[in-house]
Amino acid sequence: MGHNLLHYRVSQEELAEMAGEMLADGFRLAMMAAHDDGATLRVVYLFLAGWPDRRVELECVVPKSDPELQSLAYLSFAASRFEREMADLYGIRPVGHPKPRRLVRHGHWPEDWYPMRRNAAPVKEFAQSEDFPFVTVEGPGVYEIPVGPVHAGLIEPGHFRFSVAGETVLRLKARLWFVHRGLEKLFEGRAADDAVGLAERVSGDTSVGHALAHCLAVEDALGIRLSDGAHRLRALLVELERLYNHVADLGALANDVGFALANAHAQRIREKLLRLNADVTGNRLLRRAIRPGGIRLRALPDVAVLKSIAADVAEVAELTLRNAVVYDRFAGTAVLHAQDAHAMGCLGYVARASGMRTDARVEHPTIALPVTEITAAAGDVLARYTVRREEFAASTELLCHLIESHSGANEYVSVRPSRAQPGSGIGIVEGWRGTIVHRVEIGAANRITRAKIVDPSWLNWPALPVAMADTIVPDFPLANKSFNQSYAGNDL
Repeated sequence: MGHNLLHYRVSQEELAEMAGEMLADGFRLAMMAAHDDGATLRVVYLFLAGWPDRRVELECVVPKSDPELQSLAYLSFAASRFEREMADLYGIRPVGHPKPRRLVRHGHWPEDWYPMRRNAAPVKEFAQSEDFPFVTVEGPGVYEIPVGPVHAGLIEPGHFRFSVAGETVLRLKARLWFVHRGLEKLFEGRAADDAVGLAERVSGDTSVGHALAHCLAVEDALGIRLSDGAHRLRALLVELERLYNHVADLGALANDVGFALANAHAQRIREKLLRLNADVTGNRLLRRAIRPGGIRLRALPDVAVLKSIAADVAEVAELTLRNAVVYDRFAGTAVLHAQDAHAMGCLGYVARASGMRTDARVEHPTIALPVTEITAAAGDVLARYTVRREEFAASTELLCHLIESHSGANEYVSVRPSRAQPGSGIGIVEGWRGTIVHRVEIGAANRITRAKIVDPSWLNWPALPVAMADTIVPDFPLANKSFNQSYAGNDL
């Protein structure tokens, strides 16, 4: 489906006024992308709103000799974090930022080294790592519990510092970026039609979501148009990815309160779905099916099998919530209030469990689909569980609709690009965690000059410490799993 993108080149004086107008008009700041253009640095602000699908870019240039930019932190919490990221990676100083301390920058990086700049040479020797400036909470009976960054099991690294009184959490600070890979830098110079494999590895459990967002951005930049049939097959893969991840979370949440039986059944069902994925695409994680300008499936899923799996999941969920101990642990735990979720710009099931309506399938569709929007109001672990349960059922219904209404081939290749010269493009996808946004700029010889990625985890991670306020320490694993944000998707 078509969309209108408005692009404005603005001065620093105009930036705050126009950004304020966008936010007041119902837009959200979805992305801030810095660019090194050689002599100058450039920042692109992407604002999104729907329905209808509306997209506005504001572009502001700052001198490289004195890279300062007026902070928008007082207007948007999301802006405050994007600005700190740009300060660490590009050296663009946010003037007026209330808390401009480092975010992505590791303590052992040289002070004047900005790895996303063009002239950033490899560092021969890193300095000794300095301590991160955590805020210390003091008072009678208050003490700290440090957890991580190395954890038991297969969890990715992240440091959590609890300030507690007794068992009650007064403050939680999550320190991430231990797996920062310089992923956006790796896109630079790659052929526009040969970077989807890298996009699939932004966050491994969201291979389809990131691959599709990347391809949509590339196609937008090159002017490639796909048929409705291709968009429907792509939507089918996104829903399959939602299914296997949601059922895994339903089991893991039960397991975190000692109900291992439900988790065993959830893992059994997840394995069925992974095998179904392999039948459909040849890969259990649904990789290598989507590419810029096309899609190829081996087969379509069997509707009867999907309906049987959905009934199985519904029974496991009912079994879980009928357990009084499980229900008691879920209900009222780690509440994220609606106003907090909105203020931080939360996305996906985290936002929907707190009463927000947000779904890119409705707000920024590539094709019209009969999407059932799921929301809850309580904002607790129980709400995040039930939203997943209901989304599993709704996704199954959508899959069945896509399969039963499909006609034609299982492989589509696009027409030739309609743009004489490549430019910039945006891709928006409702992944299983929430809205994914990719933006690319393509230059000479169809090479990517800049790729910016925003996984929903970037916006949802800060909400976890807010929800943990006044929650007891033993409930942290449960609360953390109910959010289940991606470390890799955040630590690009």
